[in-house]
Amino acid sequence: MTFKSMLLEERTDQIAVLTVNRPDQLNAINRQVIDDLSEVVDKLKDRDDIRALVLTGAGRAFVAGADIKEMTEFGVEVATAFSQKGHDAMGALATLPFPVIAAVNGFALGGGLELAMACDFIYASSKARLGLPEVTLGVIPGFGGTQRLGRIVGFNTARELLFTGRVIKADEALKIGLAADVFEADEFMEKVFERVAKIAANGALAVRSARQVMRLGAETTLEEGNALEVKAFGELFGTADRKEGMEAFVAKRAPNFIGE
Repeated sequence: MTFKSMLLEERTDQIAVLTVNRPDQLNAINRQVIDDLSEVVDKLKDRDDIRALVLTGAGRAFVAGADIKEMTEFGVEVATAFSQKGHDAMGALATLPFPVIAAVNGFALGGGLELAMACDFIYASSKARLGLPEVTLGVIPGFGGTQRLGRIVGFNTARELLFTGRVIKADEALKIGLAADVFEADEFMEKVFERVAKIAANGALAVRSARQVMRLGAETTLEEGNALEVKAFGELFGTADRKEGMEAFVAKRAPNFIGE
């Protein structure tokens, strides 16, 4: 499925791939990218047959930031509206019924890193470069960077990265917990799909439940989060997938999960 700035591919292994497709502009985020992302999420929000979505970029960049040429014409009102639309579109990724994994194949700067951080986690190419350099342009991140980075890597590290605008390599991103893993560039997407296939092979309802409980629990107290876990744990015992998973374990065979 083709959008003006994105390509959506559905593989045969129940993994979908969304590619930001503006390689001549290093996939820079403009208003069209935000609109297309919103449309993609709307089309996928009820797709229970998809087990995972991989988000990546065409060419040598994941997303090398926002489209500065477009933004030079922004005033206060337009910039505020642009930021809000970006927040809404990226935040909506969390509402999808399956994990979203950022495959950062190159530059993920500014809005690009914010898009990656809006995913469940990041796999980075060994050639990836990541950062939030907005302060070097006289602004701050506008798509959630000031909020998500600290929640991922800790606020002390986040402050240093935000205040300096420093761009880091993949190995440092892995060290500070920004990236979940790093794969060599020449086999990057192959390794990404190999790892994501492990997610797709698991019980879809269990993965979805774990994702939701973790997301909601992060926004509340430990006690309330534990209550969410108890409820979700019990509910999964009423599913066919739980029965299949445990029976397969006892029988020492691979489970055949059906998402019910």
